[in-house]
Amino acid sequence: MALRRRQDLIMELIQQSGFVTTEQLVEQFKVTPQTIRRDLNELASQKKLRRHHGGAGIDSSTVNTAYQARKIMDLEAKERIAASLVNMIPDNSSMFINIGTTTETIAKALLEKNNLRVVTNNLHVASILSAKEDFHVIIAGGEVRSRDGGIVGEATRDFINQFKMDFGIIGISGIHSDGSLLDFDYREVRVAQSIIENSGQVLLAADHSKFGRNAMVRLGSITQADHVFTDKTPPVEICKLLRESNVELHLV
Repeated sequence: MALRRRQDLIMELIQQSGFVTTEQLVEQFKVTPQTIRRDLNELASQKKLRRHHGGAGIDSSTVNTAYQARKIMDLEAKERIAASLVNMIPDNSSMFINIGTTTETIAKALLEKNNLRVVTNNLHVASILSAKEDFHVIIAGGEVRSRDGGIVGEATRDFINQFKMDFGIIGISGIHSDGSLLDFDYREVRVAQSIIENSGQVLLAADHSKFGRNAMVRLGSITQADHVFTDKTPPVEICKLLRESNVELHLV
């Protein structure tokens, strides 16, 4: 198959699903992984897609990538971030955990802790943590999004505002070069804002793909976090913001 034709078909597949793995493309086109990686790198250089560990996807400011695709995107980086963040969490502490595949990975890492109290608007997080008998898990009320198990709405925000917790563990969809934290659902953003307001320390978990990623709703600023966990050095302007605001950067 001609190079241009294969790359056009790769873009069609990514546009249909939002994300494809290198393995899927190798199987689809019967070529080597090296050939697919060259294709993806070239398409990324043309700003047609965004490379991730193990595959590629496209960005939209209005619609997030499908949940099942996000679960496997940059998974190794998310696991390293989770391990580092969990080291900060002492036994017998309390926390909020918001919506996202990164926070679900963190929830799995938290199972090594003891006697945690957790309030979450993420059904998957609640399911993971409820396996531990000494954990006390409270699910926020509100509307359940079928696509990812997130709970959102004014009732959710009102529920969150009843608590003051030691930590707020936050995942995010995108981070603008000016430090703005970005997401896709206005209702989800309102809940996350309440989590930030009611947390003793805010722990932001974001792999490198989130820096420069576009989304249409502004949640707040990265300077509202106390700690930022990521897998690669952020852009220069972000590092400057973190230093100026005394936000501790953790590179994993």
